[in-house]
Amino acid sequence: MSAAKVKMREKKLRNQPASVQYPSGSTQNGGDTSVTGSGGGDGPSTEKPKNPHQRSGWVRGHQRDGGGYVKEMPKYITAGAFARARAAEVSAMLKAVTKTTGSCHVFGALPKHMRRRAMSHNTKRLPRRLRDVANRMREKSLLAGSKKKKEQPKSKSRKARRRHGNLLLEFNRRQRKNVWLETHIWHAKRFHVVKKWGYCLGDRPTYKCYRPSYRAMSSHCLLQDLSYYCCIELQGEEQKLLASLSQLTSKEAGPTFAAALSLSGRRQGSVVVYKAGQYPSQPLGPVTFLWRPRMQGSTHRQLWIWAHPTIKKDLLPELQAVCQCYEAVVPPAVPVVTPAEVVPTLKTEPKPEKTSDCKQVTGIKRKRTCKDASGPPAKKILGDGTRSPTTPVTWRSSSAGIVINDLTMEIVRYRLIGPQSHSVLAETLEAATDCDEINKSQPSSLWWPDHCKDESKMNVHKQQADVYQILKGIYSTGELPSGAVLGLTVDDPRLTLPTKKVKALPCVKQAQEVDEENRRELMLRGVPEHCCQSYLWERSVRDNVTDNKISEQELNRMRSEVLVPGSRLSPTPLQGRVPILLVHQPGKQVGHEMSSWGAGWDLLLPKGWGMAFWVPLVYRGVRIGGLNMSLKHSQNKGAPHFPHDYPDCPAGIRFQEEQEAELLDKFKRRPPAKRTNYIKHGCLAPFRCPWQQLAEEWELIWREAGEERKGNSPIQTTTEAVEEEMTLHRDMTVTTPQSHFTVLRNIKSLRLLSGWCRPTTSKGQRPCRVGQLPPLDRLTATSFLTAHGMNLVWVRLSLLSKGKPELHAMVCVPTAEDLQLLKKRPGNRGPQEPPHRDHFKNRIKRRKRGPKKAAASSAKTEDKESDLPSVSEPDPKSSSASEPNSTTSKEPKSSSQSSSDLIFGLWPDPLPSVTSHCSRVTLGWVTQGDFSLSAGCGEALGFVSVVGLLDTLVNQPREHRGMFLLRNPASLHYRFAKINIEI
Repeated sequence: MSAAKVKMREKKLRNQPASVQYPSGSTQNGGDTSVTGSGGGDGPSTEKPKNPHQRSGWVRGHQRDGGGYVKEMPKYITAGAFARARAAEVSAMLKAVTKTTGSCHVFGALPKHMRRRAMSHNTKRLPRRLRDVANRMREKSLLAGSKKKKEQPKSKSRKARRRHGNLLLEFNRRQRKNVWLETHIWHAKRFHVVKKWGYCLGDRPTYKCYRPSYRAMSSHCLLQDLSYYCCIELQGEEQKLLASLSQLTSKEAGPTFAAALSLSGRRQGSVVVYKAGQYPSQPLGPVTFLWRPRMQGSTHRQLWIWAHPTIKKDLLPELQAVCQCYEAVVPPAVPVVTPAEVVPTLKTEPKPEKTSDCKQVTGIKRKRTCKDASGPPAKKILGDGTRSPTTPVTWRSSSAGIVINDLTMEIVRYRLIGPQSHSVLAETLEAATDCDEINKSQPSSLWWPDHCKDESKMNVHKQQADVYQILKGIYSTGELPSGAVLGLTVDDPRLTLPTKKVKALPCVKQAQEVDEENRRELMLRGVPEHCCQSYLWERSVRDNVTDNKISEQELNRMRSEVLVPGSRLSPTPLQGRVPILLVHQPGKQVGHEMSSWGAGWDLLLPKGWGMAFWVPLVYRGVRIGGLNMSLKHSQNKGAPHFPHDYPDCPAGIRFQEEQEAELLDKFKRRPPAKRTNYIKHGCLAPFRCPWQQLAEEWELIWREAGEERKGNSPIQTTTEAVEEEMTLHRDMTVTTPQSHFTVLRNIKSLRLLSGWCRPTTSKGQRPCRVGQLPPLDRLTATSFLTAHGMNLVWVRLSLLSKGKPELHAMVCVPTAEDLQLLKKRPGNRGPQEPPHRDHFKNRIKRRKRGPKKAAASSAKTEDKESDLPSVSEPDPKSSSASEPNSTTSKEPKSSSQSSSDLIFGLWPDPLPSVTSHCSRVTLGWVTQGDFSLSAGCGEALGFVSVVGLLDTLVNQPREHRGMFLLRNPASLHYRFAKINIEI
């Protein structure tokens, strides 16, 4: 009998008294002893039956041999107890017969073979003895259903949910937590949307488009919505603004806010911002800025600073501190829009005599009444819906006269990437047409008729339209000066929307009509200063354009009244003039290959006009990209991507922590047998990069190697010196850092490092020309490292053979044997890392066994572990592998980490020496890695220690200078790679 049946039988008979007792040594009848007990007699015999077919205990069904029951009579019977036992059995039997199954229906009283589905609605199919009970239950259910329940509103249906008013309420509610861009609903239907930095952003499309997106960036156009970037406006005297902003930048890192071309308003600038007076430490992150062109006879200037949303909370307090803008300006009270203002927009208006006494009836009302206080707002949320109306967005300085305005989500920003971006803009946008005399003479609340009355303003507009016409004759967007700015006023692009999607291509006829001299002037000098002016800078104009935008309903009505269907509306409505800014985005500016790849235009619009420009751009055949494609765009340009590649910034540190938590959670979701054992692969930190520990270890190695060189006259090779330092400091762990690491951004120092690395093209095919540089020797390196000891440098590595670098791959120093092998066989794939041993595996196993067994076996396993070789000493024959790691076997034992915190396949904190853990010395890690479609090989971008880089370059032969090894975290294979520092 199964264990479940035994338990069930014991449960039924647990109340039976002990009434029957057998003589000692005999087998009990039916196993009653297990239930009824012995009642004072001898216990049951434990001897095995002689007959192997004899069954001890109660069995179900008929048995051939009579069931194996003993036919011996009981010794004696207690009458009272025996009667109570039989009474309990009878009551249990009656209860089992009368009780139905778990269901409350009558059908449970029937055996399973007699039950029919039709009995639930036709009781005549039941046996006669059960029909009365079934009828009574049916009447009871009907009475219960007739009771009036709480009526549910009828707006739960899909048709009601999809009404415009209800959708508007739902969308506004969902925007209270995360900001929606104006193109959010368009992206939500086609993209995987992620919640990042307080926004809902499209990450990647739901369809496969990786290679088509790359082709669009290389040959046509890719469109992105960058409206989530934060815009901070500064207004004040030019000299005071420059004096305040100079505390946040340094000329050593490149052009600042005071660069001549940027200050004139003709070019957009970019700079890395630091905390006030803290250069070169404590950087905040990169920003782009745009000055408004100077007005005649005025020293008042206006500046826009565009920053990533993760920088804003660090940048805004710094700007307030340097500009002394601590006085917050309370925003004006916004009048509350009552639902009475919404009623006239409905198709069926309620009668006036009924609106005063209208009462809301739950579950019956289909349309909203005028007195319904919970009605939808007059219009959808534009801008930041998470911000309270009383939150200040303006700060003023009474002493310096500087005003700071937070224009986040006030300006829409689109980015077009690709050589044909100007062709897409030329087909989508048309310069605004002039107003007729009738509209000029009549008073109007719109901004354009008043603008047309001023001849000087219209002359500037015509000159801007002429420059815009010249753009149509340019072959590629990369031919223009980087950062060029063009202000323009255009007509509503919805008026020229094509009936179906077309691919915008350069027009040869228009290119021939453009004057060659004007085109050459535009390509060499850029846009004139007076043509960079735009009325997008004016808040009053932006608000006027946003408030008076033509709705889609009104636009469709006007189109239906056109005599020729599909033709353009004529004349253009007065509300259809929009001021914009076109800002040129430079492509690849570093290196010697693929210059200007990825160049394009940024389109700046007033808020509320996002979809009015987005759909016409999409209809010109552009590809749409998300956050993932922005990362690939930066990777192909060889530029660091924020915040991924800024480990010394607060936003970069936060991103690294979030990324580590995400990767670790993904790692834990897999079963241990399916995980990569990174301990055996010699990878200490597969989900993060311990930059601080790396910089400190290399600085210590260099400092103590210099002290030894002062006492010893012979100079050792780099590999020998590093190995000796590692053997001396292999047990060191990171303590309280003396100084925080920083990324090297000094232009002069980067030029020296770039020249010393012997820059080459992709795959190291041919060397590139460099200027005159001081020779690299030990003395030059020592003087260089006195100022850059704790620095990291941004590098690009190109694999010499096949392979694809992955995230957090290790950059290592090749040994002399590796370089000799590469010299003999240039196509060599690289050396192998010997497998490591996992000493934490036994601790995890002991934890799974339980505390008692673990305590019993701990003494034995510790004795065994003490005799095992090092964790990172897999090959005792290899001197390069054994010498730096000869005593790291003590690290698992000396670790204070408890076994409950161990994760199978991962090293616990604190980490051992990151430089000497493997057979090849570690220099840095990769932050971006993939197969580059532009270079045709695997490329990696990351950081290496400046100390380790110079120490390696000094002792490498000239023909192999700049050759390093790259190893993925889940691989034991090293691959040769050429390192380049591009500036």
